Amino acid sequence: MKITEHLAKSDNTLISFEIIPPKRGGSFQQLMSALDDLVKYNPPFIDITSHAAEIEYEETPDGGYKIKIKRKRPGTLGICALIQNKYNIDAVPHVICKGFTKEETEDFLIELHYLGIDNVLVIRGDESGYEKPVKFNRSVNEYAIDLVKQVADLNRGKYLEDSLLDAQPMNFCIGVAGYPEKHFEAPNIETDIKFTKAKIDAGADYIVTQMFYDNKKYFDYVDLCRQHGIEVPIIPGLKLITSKKQLNSIPKNFYVDIPNELVEEVTKAKSEHVEDIGIEWALKQTEELLNKNVPAIHFYVMQNTAPIKKLMKKLNI
Repeated sequence: MKITEHLAKSDNTLISFEIIPPKRGGSFQQLMSALDDLVKYNPPFIDITSHAAEIEYEETPDGGYKIKIKRKRPGTLGICALIQNKYNIDAVPHVICKGFTKEETEDFLIELHYLGIDNVLVIRGDESGYEKPVKFNRSVNEYAIDLVKQVADLNRGKYLEDSLLDAQPMNFCIGVAGYPEKHFEAPNIETDIKFTKAKIDAGADYIVTQMFYDNKKYFDYVDLCRQHGIEVPIIPGLKLITSKKQLNSIPKNFYVDIPNELVEEVTKAKSEHVEDIGIEWALKQTEELLNKNVPAIHFYVMQNTAPIKKLMKKLNI
């Protein structure tokens, strides 16, 4: 079922989660344990992150190249199949620009289609040093809007190979990212929202926000989106603070502010108490969002489910 259908059918705020595949050579059992924990809360959908390929070139004596390609966290497709078939929960794979050519993206989307997966979250992704499209003259989606257009084309039965006869359309529900504190490359929030509006106009069906720690930023963001004619559902994303080092790593990696009140609480606390502080902060955020009847709340869990289990208990979910 499409995410937009889940949202339309529900009279209450939905709860969803996001997980990350194990590192290459990592334990799959840890991921299975995390999924077993999360399905107890009956999420209608679970997102699975995707990661760009890293590539190394080594010149050979004949003037050619020896190529090594690897993905730090492979497995998105297999995990999607597992979630859909073992748990009967809709999987939402992340489809990214960075590290994939348009041809590879089309193949990935075809495989998702064959698995009966109806939803994708389309994002640009992080830089990876993936140079294959340049060196081998293959096409690439530079920005998320380009990727939205490719998925929307497939939904209309338009493939990269124009000569295909009777090409069958796909039927993906397309999610995109939103940034209540603006994307770090945007000069201001107004410009950033215009870029988001362009993604909606290109075919995106809903928005999931970057994490935030001040609900006012989310509510203000939704108001601005509506003022700019964005009418699709906007799902808030939350990530629990569980360690002191996140006071530095989260702003550095995700370009979000952490309120001073939370920073002071975490800074003064003993390390073993930081998780409890983060849970209480998330509890206040979640309760307010629930009271405001947001369409869903999306928790960035990755693989550590212990904090989210404590939060769900406090929420009586």
